[in-house]
Amino acid sequence: MRKTGKAILAAVMCLYLAEPFAVAHAQSNPQGAAPKTGGHAVTAHGTPKYGPDFQHFDYVNPDAPKGGEIKLATYGSFDSLNPFILRGSTAAGASLPFDTLTVESGDEVLTRYGLLAETITVAEDRSWVRFTLRPQARFHDGAPVTADDVVWSFETLRDKGHPLYRTYYADVVKAEKTGERAITFTFRDGGNPELPVIMGQLPVLPKHVFEGNGSGVRDFASTTLDPIVGSGPYRIVEVQPGRSLVFERVQDWWAKDLPVNRGRYNFDRIRFDYYRDLDVVFEAFKAGAIDFRVEHSSKNWVTGYDVPAVRDGHIVREEIKHQDPQGMQAFVFNSRRPVFADRKVREALNYLFDYEWTRANLSYGLFQRTKSFFSNSELASTGLPSPEELTLLEPFRGKVPEEVFTKPFEPPQTDGSGNIRPNLRTALSLLKEAGWELKGNKLLNTKTGEPMRFEILLVQPDMDRIVQPFVRNLERAGIEAAIRVVDTAQYQNRIDRYDFDMVIQRILQSTSPGNEQRDYWQAARADQPGSRNLAGIKDPVVDALIDKVIQAPDRESLVTATRALDRVLLWGWYVIPQWHDDVRRVAYWNRFSHPAVAPKYGLAFTDTWWVDPEKNAKLANTARRAAP
Repeated sequence: MRKTGKAILAAVMCLYLAEPFAVAHAQSNPQGAAPKTGGHAVTAHGTPKYGPDFQHFDYVNPDAPKGGEIKLATYGSFDSLNPFILRGSTAAGASLPFDTLTVESGDEVLTRYGLLAETITVAEDRSWVRFTLRPQARFHDGAPVTADDVVWSFETLRDKGHPLYRTYYADVVKAEKTGERAITFTFRDGGNPELPVIMGQLPVLPKHVFEGNGSGVRDFASTTLDPIVGSGPYRIVEVQPGRSLVFERVQDWWAKDLPVNRGRYNFDRIRFDYYRDLDVVFEAFKAGAIDFRVEHSSKNWVTGYDVPAVRDGHIVREEIKHQDPQGMQAFVFNSRRPVFADRKVREALNYLFDYEWTRANLSYGLFQRTKSFFSNSELASTGLPSPEELTLLEPFRGKVPEEVFTKPFEPPQTDGSGNIRPNLRTALSLLKEAGWELKGNKLLNTKTGEPMRFEILLVQPDMDRIVQPFVRNLERAGIEAAIRVVDTAQYQNRIDRYDFDMVIQRILQSTSPGNEQRDYWQAARADQPGSRNLAGIKDPVVDALIDKVIQAPDRESLVTATRALDRVLLWGWYVIPQWHDDVRRVAYWNRFSHPAVAPKYGLAFTDTWWVDPEKNAKLANTARRAAP
């Protein structure tokens, strides 16, 4: 699924969370707990891969040339350049102008390095973290980035920002300026080991812009099409509301020579053009109006690139292996709706999705069936629970489905022929147990006589070809299912308000799950607008296992707790799993180069690729010769 609306928040709230091992110079300690010492990074285990004197990340080309403009496409529309609030549809790339206190490493699981922060100090008992800012840090308007800006950013995001921030910062007691360039965040207790890393992900915003500097006060909580001043590698220079926007590299960016940025952010200009038809996007790419695309359509990948530009080598197709967790792409049930409140109903409808036929006939044999909320990672549960998992799960026996203990999770399967009669019988049996019975051509509630009917909400018209066969199978069980496609703004609004029966969503996960699991699954979030608990899960066992994940003292414990949580979620049948893959399929006009070593996590196209002058000139000469 492509990102829409507030999905950009996932980029801002980077989910590579970690348990802290602080490295910072010894400083005075007003909180009382002794600090660990060091300076440049935080990592969960041992020492960071890159030492204090490292020159650049291994997955970049430190000598990559700067320059060139790239043209990218995105779907839908936008009405806001503020990626930090719930309101509005946020523009693509809206987080590019903003620096954070630290930056993740793309080839380590649990390590972050100082960006705005020059040094990082974590209390021995993990009850606080202190960041000391780099003295050269500047906003684009020339104002210094100060400790007051950091404190203001934290308080503003917590109180006025997207509800997700309140979840992330729920255990942060206070943020205070504790030195000329020092900010200390104090935590409720030391039981949440990832909090120091979460605070390092804080985007720092200019207090003077919002509180007035002679030009009036600016309302943070409102959508805006006026660019917000940042301190990051790019600034917005052109905006056509709802249609396009252009980012320009900040030539005198204060952080351009830091080791964490060397070889990165090489494009002079990044342009995003908005399209309302995905077929038009594909044709625009083949015509040269778009430079680069990640191909999500198996049909396009297999059949759509037989064009002269590909055969002549002007367009490159490439499959790039990755180790990113793929989370869960699925049909998501809104269990707030009475029709989906019963677990047996949700399980029954899983038997009516014919994945094997879909893969063979619509996905051209690409992709893998998803069997975990943490797919493509060691965090995914497999087989039966390990002894360590059972230690966590046993106290909940009788409160979770018995299958959690006795069966490996497997989505229902078919023979791929399109004949689903065995699955249909199983589905109708489960539905009968749940109080539904097939009479004539209708599945009726045995108490009310009402037929089972619901709507599948889509934002991408191209998903219709995937959904239609599922709808036909539902009809064979007497279920009335309608497909409704809406625009991105309406879709996001309905998602934020849980105004849907069923949607297709990709539930993203990180290499180190933590606080964000509350936003996905916690009961307290189920009725809070804008959360990611789309399924409406309200289960005290899930809440307890989330706490085990968050409080895991080491990697081994984290993996165990996450697998246990995964099992309980899977056997709750809150979704109908679809598919994932461990490669990224990209297509681009042959004017780019990228480092020989790719990051393990993330594609990093706008981060580490560059316009290759020789390739660019060759492509331009070819275009001139072909012109009439």
